Amino acid sequence: MAPIGDLKQDDPLADFDQRSMEVEGRSKRVYTAGSGPAVILMAEMPGISPHVARFARWVRDAGFTVFMPSLFGRDGAVPGAEEGGKVFQRTCVSAEFRAFGGNGASPVTSWLRGLARLAHAECGGPGVGAIGMCFTGNFALSMMLEPAMLAPVLSQPSIPLDQPEALESSSEELAAIRQRLEREDLTVLAYRFEGDLICRAQRFRAYADALGDRFVSRTLPDTAANTDVAPFFAQHVAYPHSVVTQHLVDRAGEPTLDARDEILRFFRQRLSQ
Repeated sequence: MAPIGDLKQDDPLADFDQRSMEVEGRSKRVYTAGSGPAVILMAEMPGISPHVARFARWVRDAGFTVFMPSLFGRDGAVPGAEEGGKVFQRTCVSAEFRAFGGNGASPVTSWLRGLARLAHAECGGPGVGAIGMCFTGNFALSMMLEPAMLAPVLSQPSIPLDQPEALESSSEELAAIRQRLEREDLTVLAYRFEGDLICRAQRFRAYADALGDRFVSRTLPDTAANTDVAPFFAQHVAYPHSVVTQHLVDRAGEPTLDARDEILRFFRQRLSQ
């Protein structure tokens, strides 16, 4: 794959088209690049970092059109400790997100389902893929209520933050998604590090209870995590967490790089003609 720029410098995202996309009367900035079936990439906290953009480029280079909505934070910024902490605080109280307590999916998932419909209409193919990370991890699952969505990936799904054994989706949503997964012979891919203090083993057990063998999970050893991370992660997330971004080791044979490759194969399998 193409070489990546300096991940310790802000990324201008110059190789993406910046678009304003309207869904349900609400417009959001979306970065797009590539060609082929659509994959929606939802950034982890505190936003579209150079590491998140690197993953988006990997998706693009694998033969997909990547759609990367700006949901919070300063686009392209290296995650600083103070700035990132403020983004986290604002997002936690935003009406679009449900960071605590569970009780159903975040309202922004309705907008994201509409984005999936638009992306499918624009790019064609059998359907759309999506990956959510950390704060947005479960969003890819909630998007399965949209028929165009075929390939959901949950990377360290982290909310509700106050209930490690709980899921963001309601029981009704989970039941509807499980029925669809079984009816259409689809699966959900999910990833976490063994020692992650936000996305704990209890959460994956809850997903497995709700979705059965349609939930395909991977737990990576903590020793596989990159230790050279941005200030936000060094101060606020001081443990293995971000499987395909901050804590990915870009070297052949590394478990995190193998996870990246498995995700790309999953998209190809589900979204090929």
